[in-house]
Amino acid sequence: MKTRTLSSLIALALLTAAPAARGSDAKKKKQTAAKPEAVFINADEIKWGDAPADLPKGGQVAVLHGDPSKKGPFTIRFKMPDGYKIPPHWHTQDEQLTAVSGTLMLHMGDTMDAPAHDLAAGAYHFLPGKMHHAAEAKGETVVQIHGMGPFDIHYLNPADNPKRSAAATK
Repeated sequence: MKTRTLSSLIALALLTAAPAARGSDAKKKKQTAAKPEAVFINADEIKWGDAPADLPKGGQVAVLHGDPSKKGPFTIRFKMPDGYKIPPHWHTQDEQLTAVSGTLMLHMGDTMDAPAHDLAAGAYHFLPGKMHHAAEAKGETVVQIHGMGPFDIHYLNPADNPKRSAAATK
């Protein structure tokens, strides 16, 4: 199976994360790879953009730290409207998730019919790499995801990948 990296997330990271992730005091200093800087972001400073093409339409992503498309640590926030669903999939790397608002319903296994684990605001979830799962939002839901990049998504049914579906209809 061809690896699907979130190339749109790369562009989003480069376009929106740099100004937001440094905070007002740190904007004056040039960030270097050799010496990372502290990151301060208030909720009203978060820059949201459309979710990458590999995720269903309607979601929004904000890159808070790092570059999810590259090797290394990253932190993103993912905002989903009520009823948003991500079909069964897996990620290469481990993933750590914290529910910020709303409720994220996680279905562990190969179908969305598996019993859901409801993660309300404040809940935490660790997911080992390659573990199959699906997700849906109850109410507008925001989750914070962090881990080691590159972040990718592999749908169990390749036809579930919105990027692939969009390409097939053109």
